[in-house]
Amino acid sequence: MAEELLLESDGKHNGHLTKSLLAVAFLASFGSSTLYGYNLAVVNSPAQYIKEFYNETMTETYDWTPHEEVLTVLYSLTVSIFAIGGMTGALLVGRLVTTFGRKGTLVKSTVLVFIGGGLMGFSRWSRNPAMVIIGRFITGVHSGISLSVVPMYLGEIAPKNLRGFLGLIPSIHICLGVFIAQVLGLSELLGKEEHWPLLLSLVVFPTIVQLMLLPWFPESPRYLLIEKRNVHATIAALKRFRTKGNIQAEVEEMQEEQRSLSSIQTFSVRNLLMDRSVRWQVITIVVVNIGMQLSGIDAIWFYTNDIFKNAGIPEPHIQYTTVGTGAIEVISGMLGCFTIERLGRRPLMIGGFLFMGLCCAGITVSVLFQAQLSFMRYISVGCVVGIIAGFCIGPAGVPFLITAELFKQSHRPAAYTVAGCLNWLSNFTIGFVFPFLEIATGPYCYLIFCVICLGVALYTIFIIPETKNKTFMEISQMFADKNNILEEEQTFNAHLKMAMMNGYGALGQHDEG
Repeated sequence: MAEELLLESDGKHNGHLTKSLLAVAFLASFGSSTLYGYNLAVVNSPAQYIKEFYNETMTETYDWTPHEEVLTVLYSLTVSIFAIGGMTGALLVGRLVTTFGRKGTLVKSTVLVFIGGGLMGFSRWSRNPAMVIIGRFITGVHSGISLSVVPMYLGEIAPKNLRGFLGLIPSIHICLGVFIAQVLGLSELLGKEEHWPLLLSLVVFPTIVQLMLLPWFPESPRYLLIEKRNVHATIAALKRFRTKGNIQAEVEEMQEEQRSLSSIQTFSVRNLLMDRSVRWQVITIVVVNIGMQLSGIDAIWFYTNDIFKNAGIPEPHIQYTTVGTGAIEVISGMLGCFTIERLGRRPLMIGGFLFMGLCCAGITVSVLFQAQLSFMRYISVGCVVGIIAGFCIGPAGVPFLITAELFKQSHRPAAYTVAGCLNWLSNFTIGFVFPFLEIATGPYCYLIFCVICLGVALYTIFIIPETKNKTFMEISQMFADKNNILEEEQTFNAHLKMAMMNGYGALGQHDEG
């Protein structure tokens, strides 16, 4: 039966964008990545109402009126606890995707959204501020899991010529989530004192859509073949995701990767960090994931209203300016998604980080001189928009994409665990520290972000190769020289590749053995 399925397909190894691929990319991202973006921005609009709620309940419960500094700390904790949850979720990724699969993990983790959304939604009715903080933590755990699993899943189901396009669809949904939170947070909609719990709890609706439809789509073919050794399920999944193309060539490429692995067992984080054969790949994901969060984008997302207020934008106009930046995020994300397969990963990363660094420096200059030159406030707003646009074009999605591309199947879950933990730890640091950093250094704090952006751009220029339209095995071999892999090991892998050219019969013999 498996042989018959293979023989039905013919054509090039490159794949076409099918309805199934597009639908699963949308569903996986809409119920996960959208929530991440939404939760990043949703606390921005009702910030004052949340602080007042904390003040009222603490006065009622403890007969103590907290100082403004205490309320700032509590609000900063509310913002940043989301990242602590995310880091917790990232630590679970390796074990979850190995046990339940990529799609299975996305489906099962949706229960966290319903718990977290329920806690936040009923917090005001229960007069319990801890429910807001705990709810943010639990939704953060879900985002920590899905932020790694979605690009892993899409990277494994996509043909190599569409891996970049599908890999950036989650970043579009992140930007879309931010935009939705900004629109719903308008004072004419849910940006009112009595509606902020509803605003926080709306995360459950995209998850319902995902939970209803995503289970009907197949699991990752690479997971089914390399980790579960289920040839028939692998071919059936590929047939669902492909209408044209040589499925046999894809199966052989997966089997080649399987045979090149020293062990089919998934690597632990410790083993990943100790494995010299992936040394530069690990360094790369460390640099790009820390750089992505410390670029200043989280400070912009978390505290947009405060930044615009300090820039001199009139109070009634701030919320509309913020929504405008959200629209630009979505447009920029779509621009990156539709150009990545033409331009490649490197140009989007380099251009994005360089432009962000320039805009960070521009914010510092404009804020310093806006008292003397009134037009500088508009330069400041333009630089904020520039940071967001530069981020969404490339740095928002490419780091997650190349984390999938730089590692083989056995290393990939541990790599996403490392990348996710660093990503969320940096996110937490910015979310909690930025208000105090801004108080201490004023506009000069953006120069720190400028240096980080320029550093990541230089690293990308000199170290990261272009991975566009390359198989996972080809990308691994590109790093062989940097990692000082012995010539004998490369020759051994070459022999494995020659052995795989025997076709499907070799795969069947291995499976029976």
